[in-house]
Amino acid sequence: MTLHPSIAAVRLPVRHALSVLAPGDVVAVACSGGADSLALASATVFEGHKRALRVVGVTVDHGLQPGSGAQAERVVAQLAAMGVDETLTARVQVDTAAGTGPEAAAREARYAVLEQVAEHLSARAVLLGHTLDDQAETVLLGLARGSGGRSLQGMRRGFGVFVRPLLDVRRDDTVTACRVEGLDAWDDPHNHDPGYTRVRVRERVLPVLESELGPGVAAALARTADQLREDTALLDDLASAALERVRRDLGLDAGILAAEPPAIRHRVVHRAVLDAGAPASELTRDHVLSVDALLTRWRGQKWIDLPGPLRAVRRDGTLAFERP
Repeated sequence: MTLHPSIAAVRLPVRHALSVLAPGDVVAVACSGGADSLALASATVFEGHKRALRVVGVTVDHGLQPGSGAQAERVVAQLAAMGVDETLTARVQVDTAAGTGPEAAAREARYAVLEQVAEHLSARAVLLGHTLDDQAETVLLGLARGSGGRSLQGMRRGFGVFVRPLLDVRRDDTVTACRVEGLDAWDDPHNHDPGYTRVRVRERVLPVLESELGPGVAAALARTADQLREDTALLDDLASAALERVRRDLGLDAGILAAEPPAIRHRVVHRAVLDAGAPASELTRDHVLSVDALLTRWRGQKWIDLPGPLRAVRRDGTLAFERP
């Protein structure tokens, strides 16, 4: 019997992701019960067991909605029915007062517990169900916020123990794959709440772009992310080398750093400020450009105030970062 195209679309990248693992290795799949992660879990069981891998299904209960515990139990039952070797449920405490927004706070809590699960299981990989559509939304959000190349490169295909096999797979394929396999996917109400910016991008902005510019906008945005990721990786490597060249006991050599191209110089400044203790969430491009002025438009300025709190000071040809 011919394999349904949507099931094949999900299984193929999962097979590729698992190809680096050895028989007996543990792979964990993060599953919320939505179509993306449910299709991912099913494909991982199918492909993983062919490679004699131990597949563990993990569901994280954020406790943000009524009945979240019951939904977690439902997901565990689905994972067990599809044949995972073990199931784990973790309940996390989401700090909604952290000032980063509920989505970011939930994501931070989720990744933290998944890292703990991976360590507990000695898992070689934790698979995440983000799709091409998620990538397109991320790139579009970064573009709208003017966040620069690092944000426009979207989500990484892998980092640490985490792997995203489905970044080239459309969300429609995961939904169809679940239907063909008889998997009852959960439709999270938060995915339709217009109070979330990402939901408005998904349900309003991207459909308009597809309608007005023609089909393929989401795929084009995802391709852009891949291209920018390659460029960013090269620039980051060049910036690392430049940082080592200009590093001195008391700071950075202002004269040598000033001669670097802006793309490298700004990265060096950004990294140096973070290394000095500035919170990444508070450091903006305006801060970086203000510090850069101490290098390229030096006229005896006293200092630049930075989050931390820190001060950037140019003294005797050295750019230093100090606590006020």
